[in-house]
Amino acid sequence: MTMDSAPARHTGQDGTGPAGGITGITGLTGTTTTTTATTTASTAGGGATSAATSTAAGAGLTAVRRSVTAIHPPRGPKADRARAAVRPERVRRRDGTAPLLAADALAAVAGVAALPGAELPLAAAAPLALGLIALHAQAGLYRPRLAPSALLELPALAGRAAALWCGAAAVLAATAPGDALGWSALLGAFCVQVVLACAGRGAVNQLRRRTRTRRPASALVVGPGAGASAVAAALHGRPEYGLRPVGLADTGPDGEAAAGVPVLATHEDIRRAVIQNSVRHAVFTRPPEADERTASLVRLFHDHGCRLWLADPAGTAKVTGMRVAQPADQLWGYAVQPLLPRPARPVERYVKRVIDSSLAAIALLAAAPVMGVCALAVRISDGPGVIFRQERVGLYGRPFTLLKFRTLRADAHESATRWTVAGDCRMSPIGSFLRKSSLDELPQLWNVVRGDMSLVGPRPERPFFVAKFSSVHPGYEARHRMPVGITGLAQINGLRGDTSIEDRARFDNHYIDTWSLWQDLWILARTAASFFRFRLGGS
Repeated sequence: MTMDSAPARHTGQDGTGPAGGITGITGLTGTTTTTTATTTASTAGGGATSAATSTAAGAGLTAVRRSVTAIHPPRGPKADRARAAVRPERVRRRDGTAPLLAADALAAVAGVAALPGAELPLAAAAPLALGLIALHAQAGLYRPRLAPSALLELPALAGRAAALWCGAAAVLAATAPGDALGWSALLGAFCVQVVLACAGRGAVNQLRRRTRTRRPASALVVGPGAGASAVAAALHGRPEYGLRPVGLADTGPDGEAAAGVPVLATHEDIRRAVIQNSVRHAVFTRPPEADERTASLVRLFHDHGCRLWLADPAGTAKVTGMRVAQPADQLWGYAVQPLLPRPARPVERYVKRVIDSSLAAIALLAAAPVMGVCALAVRISDGPGVIFRQERVGLYGRPFTLLKFRTLRADAHESATRWTVAGDCRMSPIGSFLRKSSLDELPQLWNVVRGDMSLVGPRPERPFFVAKFSSVHPGYEARHRMPVGITGLAQINGLRGDTSIEDRARFDNHYIDTWSLWQDLWILARTAASFFRFRLGGS
């Protein structure tokens, strides 16, 4: 809870960031434009020109991997502005889930109707259908698949149907012993439901396969080397999967030509291809977190409503003996599975906001005497102007005014572009004490009450440094998916002051990806313990 910035230390990267080629993707406009023009010419020129230009694009990316000096603010009053993050929009997808839901519900109703002598009233068909749908959803039977097969799903369908009917029989025997279902009735209803569910799903899959073949969706293949080219060739030659490759986003060190598919070497090329071709699917040939360049594309595809898939062209699961996720799916022999986004959980987000506002308001009332003493000390020591206001970048790149007790007098340009003031000789003893004790950040509780910040989240940064760090570390911009906070996972792990920006961004993104209310409470407990110089167990 002290200084929330650090001078661009890049942990052994010599200022180039975690992956050398990333700077050319997100930060250097001129280099991006040149590489984009080269790739466009490659697309228009045909086979030989494509290969030659791809080599040139690789050389261009290599040239981009030059050492970037440590970040120094400009001498003039004008500083770079942070690029606002794009708020992801909800995109409606026609996944074919509704027909599967209807087929399962009709199968459950038919099972009830097949009971001899109406032993179970038809009014019970609705809860049975809902229960069956819930069991199928839990088993992943509604997840998107490229090669669905009702026969392969038959064991899962039979197991869930058996559990459903055994539960229904037990409830009926407990509530109405005279109307208990016999074994023959249970077996008949079970068989009818399983057969109709399998037949209905088979019909839906067949209809979906024909529709995909007639109207395939545009897709991008993301990955390095020959593996991505092989996946693109499989999609191009097998239209029944419903994906038409319109480009290959090569994330290797040098772009490699793919037969009949243009190679997209830069982030701008990929973004333009997504927009111009209305891309709705992205097939990754290795996990997106494998490297920073691949991970930076996830946000791009997510913002444009693309569905993400993970293929396994190298056969890693087969070589290592690891089992693939069930129900299994494949793309011309390559194991494939959907990359499902983390649910938004609006109820928990609302609870988080209520907790933030309540705790911040209580803390403001409890800390009012301490804040009064701090304000008086600053006024006597450093003169008028007790509260320091500074522009910071918050949720989705929106700027807000952060409040702190003033610990040093500095002009607006210096405070916006100077990295740290720790150890500045102009700082008074009162200012130094406030900074070391983190009491200078108490006014930020008002930012939490207003909704500018949260108690727990990534620390907010100034627009100048957000723009600089986003150009060097692609994962840094992704921190703005979550409301910024007074404390966070990076802070309780000691990443404050003069520490690595790359490490901070990694901790912040891990916090966002694994966020829960319990984790927030745990971070608050760790923060309070460290404030009072106690140490809890755990790392």
